[in-house]
Amino acid sequence: MAIARDDTPEARLRRRRGARLPDWRAARFAARYTRRFIAAHAAHIKKTENGMSYVFAPAPQVAVPVAGSSEQFAVRRIYCVGRNYEAHAREMGHDPDREPPFFFTKPADAVLYVAPGATGEFPYPSQSSNVHFEMELVAAIGKGGKDIPAASALDHVYGYALGLDMTRRDLQAEAKKMGRPWDTAKGFDHSAPLGPIHPAATVGHVGNGAIWLSVNGERKQSSDVSQLIWSVAETVAYLSTLFELQPGDLIFTGTPEGVGAVVRGDLMKGGVDGLGELAVRVV
Repeated sequence: MAIARDDTPEARLRRRRGARLPDWRAARFAARYTRRFIAAHAAHIKKTENGMSYVFAPAPQVAVPVAGSSEQFAVRRIYCVGRNYEAHAREMGHDPDREPPFFFTKPADAVLYVAPGATGEFPYPSQSSNVHFEMELVAAIGKGGKDIPAASALDHVYGYALGLDMTRRDLQAEAKKMGRPWDTAKGFDHSAPLGPIHPAATVGHVGNGAIWLSVNGERKQSSDVSQLIWSVAETVAYLSTLFELQPGDLIFTGTPEGVGAVVRGDLMKGGVDGLGELAVRVV
C-alpha cells in the first residue's frame, strides 16, 4: 500500500533539516529564506500598483490624444489595408477589380505621435535605402465586435486620424519575391506617424474629402477618400470576420497613388479634409 507523503513546503524544509525541525521553526526558516531571496533578486523584480510582480517593468501603454479633449486613446493593435485605392493598386502592378482586401499589421509601439502644429521627426531606418511615404486616413475603433455587418460598422468607429504608413520599399520587394511576410518592411520602429484622434461625434464619419501629401512643398499624392475601393464601413466589416475587433484598434485604410521615396532632411506634410495636417521631417 502506498504511503501518502506530506509534500508541503514546510515538510520539505523539515526533511532538508533532518526531519526534526518543528513547524514554527520551519515557518521562520521559510520566511527568512524568502526575505533573502527577494533581497538578492530585488533588482530584477518590479511591482505594479496592485502588488503583482514582474521580472522587469511592463512596457508603457501606447496612447494618442483625442483632439479637443484631455482624454487619451489607448492603442491596442494597428491593422493596415493594402492597395485600397485603384490607382495605387495599379501603380504597384495589381488589378484591384479582382482582389478582395488584404491586411498587414504594425505593432502599437510603431506609433510616432505628432501634435497639431508640430513637426515630428522620423528617424531614417537602417537596413534600407528606399523608404517610402504613404499618406492614409486612419479609423479608430471605439466598440469591439466580430462579424460586424457593414450596415452598422460605423457604429464601431470612435473617430479618425491622419497617418503615414512608412515603408522600407526595398525590403518589401525582397519579401514579395521570396513569398515572405512584410514585417520588417512595414512594422519597424516609428513606422506609423499619427496625429490626434478626431471623434466622429465632432467631425462626422469621413466618407469623402481630399487626401493629399507634399514633400518639400511639392504635391506628391492627391486623391479623395471617396475613391477607396473598400469604404471604411466595408473595411471594418470585412476585417471583423478575420479578427475580433476591440476598442483601441487602429485601421490604416490605404494610400492613394503617388507614393515615393524620401531622404534625410525631407519634410512631409499631408492631410485629409476636416482633420488638419500632419507634418513629419525625415532625420
